[in-house]
Amino acid sequence: MAAVDFRDNLLGISWVDSGWVPILNPGNVLDYFSERSNPFYDRTCNNEVVKMQRLSLEHLNQMVGVEYILLHAQEPILYIIRKQQRTSPTQEIPLSDYYIIAGVVYQAPDLGTVISSRALSAVHGIQSAFDEAMSYCRYHPSKGYWWHFKDQEERDKTKPKSKKKEEASSLFQRQRVDTLLLDLRSKFPPTFYQPKPGEKPIPVEVKKEPEPPTETVKQEEREPASKSSAPAPPSKPPPEKRARLQ
Repeated sequence: MAAVDFRDNLLGISWVDSGWVPILNPGNVLDYFSERSNPFYDRTCNNEVVKMQRLSLEHLNQMVGVEYILLHAQEPILYIIRKQQRTSPTQEIPLSDYYIIAGVVYQAPDLGTVISSRALSAVHGIQSAFDEAMSYCRYHPSKGYWWHFKDQEERDKTKPKSKKKEEASSLFQRQRVDTLLLDLRSKFPPTFYQPKPGEKPIPVEVKKEPEPPTETVKQEEREPASKSSAPAPPSKPPPEKRARLQ
């Protein structure tokens, strides 16, 4: 594969000669730009012919071909040089512009290059986004498609797991226990109770029902016995038999 000459695309390079930087001014900036080591300078231009013949730059207007002119100067840091094709003393076609900032020479990009670069950057960003999105996509015949994010796993690992609060008992269990406790309390009443937490328990006075006297019990026992020994009502006598008349 043949190597690509850097002269085919000069937008990505720059040139500087540190010996000229302190003395740059509008009068000698074209001489600085026409240095032999400058890759932006064309040796076949009219400026080189005028320089070799030791003529002034005013003779460029009377020549036809490629030439360099000082388009703008903002001392001491900025100079703009234009490369143009002269067809007549009053007509020229701009080819490219170069700007010198603090002695460093750059080529100014044209409009087509700027639009192409912006479009390429946008497409690269969109393609990178699609590639990253596809890296998180997973597929399984039984599950289908889903997203699998690595950051989500890291968050799940670092995030403390919150334990679910378990209830001590269900509503059914509490109701059944309350019923059993009430039944036990009615059968076995407490002998002490505590008015407030931390206070001394107080004994509970249990009222006993008075037992009935023994005589009344004996009378109640005799009454059913006497009722059982009472004489039965007299039964009717059988009917008398009468003699039959013959």
